[in-house]
Amino acid sequence: MNQNDMNNDIDINIPKQPRPKPLRKLTRINSNPSQNNAPVPPQYDIPQQQYHGLHEADPDDNPYERMPQGGYQNWQQDVTNTSGYDDYDDDEYYDDEDTSFSWKDLVIKVLSVAGSLVIIAVLILNMPIIWFHDKRDGTKKNVSLRYYLKNEQFLGYIEGNIDKQKHDPQINTEVVEIDYDDGLDLPQKIEGQFTVLFLGFDEDVCNTDIMWIMEFDIRGGKMNILQIPRDSFMPYYTSSPNGKANSIYNLGRADVQPPIQRVVDAVEESFGIPIDAYITTVCTDVVDIVDLIGGIPMHLEEEIMYEGDKIIPAGDITLNGQQTEWFMRYRYGWLEGDIGRVKNQRRFMAAAMKKLISVVGGGEDNLYKFLYEIYKNKWIATDMSVGDLTKLGDFAGTIELENVFVNMVPGEGSSMDNLYIGPDGNGYSLYSIHKQETIDMLNKYYRPYQRKMLLSDSTIAELYTDHAYGVYDDTGATLDKLERATEPPRDPNK
Repeated sequence: MNQNDMNNDIDINIPKQPRPKPLRKLTRINSNPSQNNAPVPPQYDIPQQQYHGLHEADPDDNPYERMPQGGYQNWQQDVTNTSGYDDYDDDEYYDDEDTSFSWKDLVIKVLSVAGSLVIIAVLILNMPIIWFHDKRDGTKKNVSLRYYLKNEQFLGYIEGNIDKQKHDPQINTEVVEIDYDDGLDLPQKIEGQFTVLFLGFDEDVCNTDIMWIMEFDIRGGKMNILQIPRDSFMPYYTSSPNGKANSIYNLGRADVQPPIQRVVDAVEESFGIPIDAYITTVCTDVVDIVDLIGGIPMHLEEEIMYEGDKIIPAGDITLNGQQTEWFMRYRYGWLEGDIGRVKNQRRFMAAAMKKLISVVGGGEDNLYKFLYEIYKNKWIATDMSVGDLTKLGDFAGTIELENVFVNMVPGEGSSMDNLYIGPDGNGYSLYSIHKQETIDMLNKYYRPYQRKMLLSDSTIAELYTDHAYGVYDDTGATLDKLERATEPPRDPNK
């Protein structure tokens, strides 16, 4: 028979046999081999694993012992009692405690999410992702959002940007290394020092009755404050017929803008002190600022009657804002008139510095709180950022009072029989600056990183050259001494 005959004999219509049905239930083998008549597998001695560290499983640790009460036993009983896979129920393998709502799990999840968000926020705040134009020194760079918020946020309102390239700071390269960095990252003309011009306006916001130069000697760990009497004769910088320094801001050269630049020019060209920033305020705003920090503790030998019923009692007193304004502006009862007021302001300066150090000592958050209130209420005008002022505040908090020196510009006042006759024909009582004595004082205290100043470097105009009165030629004192100083002499006729 050939192959074809064999194929023809096959019945191709034979019906297919049905597939055997699978077992519906499989009997689970008992976990105990001895009860199933199954051969017991040989036992091997497994070497003990050594525990290496915090994140490696401990071989002596039984995870089932740490399950919820009855968790493992319930699971083992369910498996043992199951006769087949058809009776398998997923829910039977979870303990009721595990499927119930857990506040603990919710709190952990919320905290985890919150922590992740905080980490992301910190990363974003500190990543250099913003192109920043620093208006103070003209530089442009990529900075973090945190840097931008601190340095772009100016306090109060701004008088305008001063020209920092206008005057040569005359840096002494034999003292200041070219690559020296004081670490504060401030927009300064001379690395190692930062100088602020502080002006206090009268209530009409016209005259600057308070004129202080505050030089922070960062490299030397000191601070030098120079008081310029408001009646100082500076005729080259004002159109006022009296030629007084306090009129420069309002009546200075009209072509010099902003007005704050007029005062900066007068200070830098007369005293040779480079100005890095300014702060201005009005006497009425000082009231709010002093109240904000809780007053200034002082001791008064006698009461001060500013006018009428505006009286500051004698003794140990904490000056509130209103009393501070009276104290700072009072001059009628002093024997030396405006110079007596300047001397009295020095005592206040010492007490205020001590109070401010305590404010800074409360921490950066405490300082930020005060700065925010000042900013919100626009109590000062400045070209300094919150970050700049905070850095200076932190530095000032490290200075001891004996390392803060206060000087007044040397000179003498006009006598009643020797008044200055102005171009308008009227006589004025002025304060004539002693030029050589002033330059000597500047070289000693205020130009530690500059070349020695010469007479030809200054535009000071002396009204009286015979120097009949030299009491004010050396007024230097530390805040530590000023804090304990007595008040200026009073006029017995007033």
